[in-house]
Amino acid sequence: MLADFGFVGLFIIVAIAFSALLIILPVVFRYLKIVPYNPNPIKNATFECGMETIGRTWVQFNFRYYFYALIFLALDVLAVFLYPWAVELRQLGTSGFLGALVFIIVIVVGYLYAWQKKVLEWK
Repeated sequence: MLADFGFVGLFIIVAIAFSALLIILPVVFRYLKIVPYNPNPIKNATFECGMETIGRTWVQFNFRYYFYALIFLALDVLAVFLYPWAVELRQLGTSGFLGALVFIIVIVVGYLYAWQKKVLEWK
């Protein structure tokens, strides 16, 4: 039992060390002059396609994209949680089936609510 937690602890230590290495390594390379560092105003200028912007640069996007993203996320979560359930269906029995059914009902109610509020209509 303790060995299992040791693997989890080792995994956490490796993940933190790898993340810290990816943050620290470029800074160390810059101080060692391995990575060139020649800042100038042209390199630091913001650009998207190489052309200067015409008109307002602050454009608000349509908020309906957010709702589509939420529906997509809900369906992805549904697929991620239902796949292991489908693999172990025989071992889970009736209680596992009812749990998955409740989960699907919650997702369907959310989808119907979004449909009723006409969030899924593109204007």
